[in-house]
Amino acid sequence: MKKISEIIGRKKEQEKLQRIVESKKSEFLALYGRRRVGKTFLIKEYFSQKFAFHMTGLANADTHQQLFNFDTEISRQSPLFFESPSKNWLIAFQRLISHIESNTHQEKKIIFIDELPWFDTVGSDFMMGLEHFWNSWATNRKDILLIVCGSAASWMINELINNTGGLHNRITQKIKISPFNLQETEEMLLAKNGVFDRYQIVQLYMALGGIPYYLEAVQPHLSATQNIQELFFETGSLLRNEFFNLYRSLYRKHEIYEKIVEVLSTKTTGMQRNEIIQHSGIASGGTLTKVLSDLKESGFISSYHSLDDKLKNITYRLSDYYTNFYFKFLKGNKLLGQNTWLNMIDNPAHSDWQGFTFEQVCIDHINSIKKALGISGVQSQNHSWRGGIEEKSAQIDLLIDVRDQVINLYECKFSLDTFTIDKLYSEKLRSKMTIFKSATNTKKAVYLTMITSYGVDKNKYANQLVQNEVTMDNLFEE
Repeated sequence: MKKISEIIGRKKEQEKLQRIVESKKSEFLALYGRRRVGKTFLIKEYFSQKFAFHMTGLANADTHQQLFNFDTEISRQSPLFFESPSKNWLIAFQRLISHIESNTHQEKKIIFIDELPWFDTVGSDFMMGLEHFWNSWATNRKDILLIVCGSAASWMINELINNTGGLHNRITQKIKISPFNLQETEEMLLAKNGVFDRYQIVQLYMALGGIPYYLEAVQPHLSATQNIQELFFETGSLLRNEFFNLYRSLYRKHEIYEKIVEVLSTKTTGMQRNEIIQHSGIASGGTLTKVLSDLKESGFISSYHSLDDKLKNITYRLSDYYTNFYFKFLKGNKLLGQNTWLNMIDNPAHSDWQGFTFEQVCIDHINSIKKALGISGVQSQNHSWRGGIEEKSAQIDLLIDVRDQVINLYECKFSLDTFTIDKLYSEKLRSKMTIFKSATNTKKAVYLTMITSYGVDKNKYANQLVQNEVTMDNLFEE
């Protein structure tokens, strides 16, 4: 195993892996997270690829092909010889048992099965075989660490972690692998000898998110603008057609999932369920509920409760940075070649995208914001809000309702320099706060917090309105 300091990021995940390895009983670990987030890399790097057995499922393969894949791996990794192919998964797992029992060298036998959902083909007995393997053999030992991994987060949760059959409550450990935060992204880019300042790192983050696979493709000698050009707008660029792989590799009925994220991409402030139904044409019911749940578990969308906590008022927002970028600049855009992205920078569409995407960055780093405000240890709830009085309405994308009788309203502004609140903008802010107080009839104190790149100019408008400030640097602190 590698030392924690040798792997970029994932400190908490590595500490948990260490505790699991040191366990005095057999452990069944389920690891899940969206495609390209670095699940397989973490496990292979942490264990230095020293597995008692390792295999990966085949995408879009049938049972016969998956069993052939297993037999190939068991023949390659085991000194044992099996004369005939495995007819079913019960036989296959019995052969795995024989292989593990022949291994007397490793104190802890680590079995890594990657892309587990792909093995569960229609009509196969894979889950029965896995259940029998764990319940009748592995759980009776003290030296087995079974790690299963999958990008189809909904399958991992519904079919495995929340299994109601023979694997019910058999998962002993679970880890969700999330995208890198800004601190981990900075660490990764510095390890590549990049010379990006934090403004450029946030620019890259708004297009790529904290997805290690995407960040690995960043060229350290190019600026953020040049990298976005190379990754999205050059002929044959790595990420131009990534969207077509992203959802189709995870969901059988990918068209529905793609439709939902496309609809959400049209409204940056998010939509409530009834609005999604109206704009997507997908009927309300179990299918929509499942799709929204699956997208949320995979990290493509986020949901935010309203202050009244009514389910019908939950706001869903497209929170995957790449998907947002795809619908904003790539879908239907036939422009390719040199300076495509550079020529968009003065376009109002670019400014709009940069504005609402920075809001998403702030939402995703809410713990860093709370730390900067000194309320990390204070119980609070995050909400979105929309409402009005008479003919006036307002929307607040993020507010924190703190237990100490304070509600923090957040305004997020990404700019090249310190941000200036002028008379017009101050009137807009004052109106928004007034509408919120009147419509909610709150008795709590309402504070305005500005989150900006480099701070707020200290003029009379800022002094009258702003109680707290958070800067871009604060977002890089965990």
